Amino acid sequence: MLFAPKLKDRNMSPPPVTRNLSGSTAIHQKSDHLSPGHPLEAATGDVYLDDMLVLKFLNLSLLILYPIAWFAPLMRAGLLPLFGLSEISVISGLQSLWSSDVFLALVVTVFALFAPYLKTIGLALLHFKLLSPRTEPALGLLGKLAMADIFLIALYVTLFKGIGIGKIEVAWGLYLFTTLIVTSILISWKTQQLRKR
Repeated sequence: MLFAPKLKDRNMSPPPVTRNLSGSTAIHQKSDHLSPGHPLEAATGDVYLDDMLVLKFLNLSLLILYPIAWFAPLMRAGLLPLFGLSEISVISGLQSLWSSDVFLALVVTVFALFAPYLKTIGLALLHFKLLSPRTEPALGLLGKLAMADIFLIALYVTLFKGIGIGKIEVAWGLYLFTTLIVTSILISWKTQQLRKR
């Protein structure tokens, strides 16, 4: 017969006891967390640091890639294909909008330039512990605003093609800009997952 170990504290509940097929009992000790210096704890910490290092690198690379995407051709458009197509980038489109529609130019400027870049800077400050984690919801909102710019461009492409006048082609800059926005959203999501560990 096995005796349960003495309890150090009267308020502590005894460890669970189970009986196997042979009739003998076994006492199972439950551990809520790994002890300091445990190999599994060290491995988990290394994985966390590696993941965070990758996120930092990817996020900082966005600070370089965003300006490239702003000047890259989003689309090529023209009234008559025989005369060639004019390339339209975020910057060239904004230059045209500021001279014709100030309100729309302001909206596109916020969505395409300020929102994604401010979110990237905010995530960098968060990764280096220079910004409070309470700002994560605000950074998520900036990411959604940047994504709205993609839908706005896609809407213009769809409407222009629906009119049937002229020709429009999607260029590689639109794919680059979309990839950067989606990557930023994924970095933000992964950062929140790591902070919950």
